[in-house]
Amino acid sequence: MTQEIHGTIADGFEGVREEFAAFVAGERADYEGQLCAYVHGRKVVDLWAGTDADALYGVFSSTKGAAYLVVALLVQDGTLELDRKVTYYWPEFGAEGKGALTLRDLLAHRAGVVGTDSGFTLAELADDRQLAERLADQRPFWRPGTAFGYHAMVSGALVGEVVRRATGRTLQEVYQERIRAPYALDFHLGLPAPQEPRFRTTQPMAPTPDQQALLDATPTGPHTLASIAYNRNASEPTDLASLPNMPLIRAKGPASVGGVASARGLAGTYAAAISEVDQRAPLLKPDTVAEFGQFHSVGYDLVARAHRSFGLGFQITADVAHPFLGAGTIGHSGASGSQAFADPWSGLAYGYTRRRFAFPGGAAPENDRLALAIHRAALAL
Repeated sequence: MTQEIHGTIADGFEGVREEFAAFVAGERADYEGQLCAYVHGRKVVDLWAGTDADALYGVFSSTKGAAYLVVALLVQDGTLELDRKVTYYWPEFGAEGKGALTLRDLLAHRAGVVGTDSGFTLAELADDRQLAERLADQRPFWRPGTAFGYHAMVSGALVGEVVRRATGRTLQEVYQERIRAPYALDFHLGLPAPQEPRFRTTQPMAPTPDQQALLDATPTGPHTLASIAYNRNASEPTDLASLPNMPLIRAKGPASVGGVASARGLAGTYAAAISEVDQRAPLLKPDTVAEFGQFHSVGYDLVARAHRSFGLGFQITADVAHPFLGAGTIGHSGASGSQAFADPWSGLAYGYTRRRFAFPGGAAPENDRLALAIHRAALAL
């Protein structure tokens, strides 16, 4: 039985509803997902299936986008300087040969501290300050600044500690006060207890036989960079798919993986970043968006063991995933399949969530067709 499509679209975006309906028709009967988009600050797509518009989902690494928006805002204010050494703000970080690393390189996944030799406990993963304390003493896994690799579980804690040292406030507090609350965004770094009933537990999706064969053929030793980066080297290896199902993770909102959001929240956050929304000026100036969207690390990612592109924190979504997007697009996907970005050229802000963990992780494949349909409609305006 195909899920019914609910929600609204603006004139000119009828094809987006059709594309979403066609995708949902080919999915499992228990599919749950939401799709939302803004163009120049106006909501033009607000669709969902198998759930309701107010449901909240764990968005995994899409959380990082909110963290990097905080950093961008503080750089814009002059509170942070990209080319200062991290140790200017956080002296302890200089241990084990990390003293020359700049904030710019830290944001670009060039620090080399993707994890620790012994891994983290769940309590540490939930608490960015504990993570930062462990990482300050960690020997880097490559010479800082010479290469890059995705700091999957720790990048939010690393930049969060710089934010805390510079402002006296946690990254989560700055996000709440300057971004989430003023725009009433449904994107939380620390889910308030009264909002808990809206949360939908993440459900893993079993791989197909072909996908399982690929997994079986991929080396996954406990001490590879990938295993260290995803905390599979811990005494209790992390089950990534289950992280947002843990109340401690939702309550603390670690800035790498702990965010909880609706598609409206994801899209609304990026709309506020680049556009006037509800008569509020954009959070970021065009020059700030342009700098954070510049290519900073591009090529072979030592953790992913594949071609990747990063700006200042943000994934360069327009490189491989969505090459139709404008240069300088900022955004981030999440392991469950979520995706969120802002394209300053078209004025498009996009958000997508789903309940079942999409194989193999990262932006779910349907984002390709959904984002393309919305982008085409946005350009036609």
